[in-house]
Amino acid sequence: MPGSWAPTDTNHSWAQEFILLGFAHVPTLRPLLSTLFLAMFTLTLLGNGLIVLLTMWDPALRAPMYFFLRQLALVELCFSLDIVPRLLTTLLWPGRSMSSVSCALQMLLVLSCVTSECFLLTVMAWDRYVAICRPLHYGTIMSPQLCHLLAATCWMAGVPVSLVFTIWLFSFPFCGPRGIRHFFCDIAPLLSLVCADTRVFEANVLVATVLVIMVPFCLITTSYIGVLATVLRMPSAMGRHKALSTCASHLIVVILFYGTTGVIHLRPKASYSPESKQVVSLSYTLVTPMLNPLIYSLRNKEVKAALGRVCCRQQGPGPHD
Repeated sequence: MPGSWAPTDTNHSWAQEFILLGFAHVPTLRPLLSTLFLAMFTLTLLGNGLIVLLTMWDPALRAPMYFFLRQLALVELCFSLDIVPRLLTTLLWPGRSMSSVSCALQMLLVLSCVTSECFLLTVMAWDRYVAICRPLHYGTIMSPQLCHLLAATCWMAGVPVSLVFTIWLFSFPFCGPRGIRHFFCDIAPLLSLVCADTRVFEANVLVATVLVIMVPFCLITTSYIGVLATVLRMPSAMGRHKALSTCASHLIVVILFYGTTGVIHLRPKASYSPESKQVVSLSYTLVTPMLNPLIYSLRNKEVKAALGRVCCRQQGPGPHD
C-alpha cells in the first residue's frame, strides 16, 4: 500500500504512475476545450515554424535580432510539443496514466524551456540596447561567433538546474492518490503528493526561481532604461519612433511572458487554487507561444516583407512573364 512506503525508498517514486487531472472540474467542457486547444496548438506550430523558416531562408533576415527570434521560436515549439499533446490526451481520454519517467521528462523539459526563454529574452533586450545605444559598434560587438555562443548558453543554461530539481523531487516518496491536479507535470502539484519533509527542497526552488526569473527581468529592465535614455536624447522625432518601434514587439513579449510566469511562480502557494493556477498556466503554455509569432510578424516590416517574398515565390511567375 502507498501509505506503507518508507520515506527513504526512492524506487517506489520512480515506479509510480500518475494521472493528470487537468480541467477535471469542468468535464462538460472537455470537447470544447480540446477543440480550442488543438486550434491554438496548430497556430503555434504554424506561426513559430514559419518564423524559423523565414529567418533561415530569407537573406534580409540575417541580423542578430532575427537569429535570436529564431531561437525564441524554437524554444516555443519545444515547449508546446512537450505540453500540448499530453494536455489533449488528458482531455480526450481522461484517466490515462503516465509513468514517473514520462512525468519527470516532461517537467525537465518545461523547466529547461522556461529558463531558456528567460535568458533569450534577456539577450534580445541586450541586442536592442547595443543596436540603439552603440550603433557604430553593433556589427563588431554582435558578431556571429558571439551570437552563437549566447544562443548555446541560453539553450543549456536551464539543463543543470532542471536536472537537479527533477531528480531531487522524484527521489521523494509519493503517497496517497496519484492524481496530479494540473495539465502537466509541475513542481507545485507534485509536491502535494509527497509524504516527506520538503522544506529544504522548496527553499532551494524559491531561490532558483528568483534567480532565473527576477535576475533576467532586472537585466532586461536595465537594458531598456539605457535604451530610453538614448532615445530621449535623439533630436529627430522620426529617429525616436524608429528606435522604439524596433523594441515594441520584444517588450510586448516580455510583458506577456513575465506577467504570467511571475504570477504562477512567485506568488505564495496559498494564494491561488489549483484550478486558477491551471487557467493562468494556459497563458504561458498556450497563449504566449501562439501570440509571439503574430506580435513579431504584424509589427515588423522586414518579417512581413520576407513573408510576402515567400508567397510570391510560391505563386510563381505570371502567364506573361
